[in-house]
Amino acid sequence: MLFAHRGARAHAPENTLEAFELAVRLGATGLETDVWVTLDGVVVLDHDGLVGPRLRRRPIAERPAAELPPSVPTLGELYERVGTDLPLSVDVKDPAAFGPLLDVARAHGAAGQLLLCHEDLEVLADWRDRAPEVTLVHSTFVGHLTAGCERHAADLRSSRVDAVNYHHSEWNPGRIALYRRFGRRVLAWDAQHARVLAQLLAWEVDGVYSDHVDRMVDAASGRLGAD
Repeated sequence: MLFAHRGARAHAPENTLEAFELAVRLGATGLETDVWVTLDGVVVLDHDGLVGPRLRRRPIAERPAAELPPSVPTLGELYERVGTDLPLSVDVKDPAAFGPLLDVARAHGAAGQLLLCHEDLEVLADWRDRAPEVTLVHSTFVGHLTAGCERHAADLRSSRVDAVNYHHSEWNPGRIALYRRFGRRVLAWDAQHARVLAQLLAWEVDGVYSDHVDRMVDAASGRLGAD
């Protein structure tokens, strides 16, 4: 899966409908975004969850949707604009957004295409029974693990969390093989350069995240051509 990080972020303003549309046109096979929920319960797409002038920024959670800038789209608008065929990887920064997010995705028949990412494994485990149809992803760092990767892989399996997302620099063939042995998918983020993308694809990771959709698609095309 070739995930366009916050849309085609290298080519258009991040997390805008224009960026997501461009990502699809450039050939991304997945989209990535961050979600928050407004004061009146609307699920919107934004990275840091703050809006307003630099010195007067306020959390999205404290403002109704009507007060947000027009550049901040809702999840429903994203589905209406680009459809529901592509996997959508969502960084759920605020766990309070989980329920409303799932409601919107189910209303559009798109919950089966969701990858929900969070840094807390216990939070993800709690979501499992509430959202059996989604792919759950633990986004973390190797350095944050207290008992090593093998214990982590076992914990993912016992918690029924489907995948792990590490920075691209933390992956190597041995680590990939370890997680695969436990039946977990492996995802790599911040893959910006052609050589990094080519290496990850050669290692056959399950998904990569990049701001540069053109480079990502070119790298995949080159690998497929080599095969």
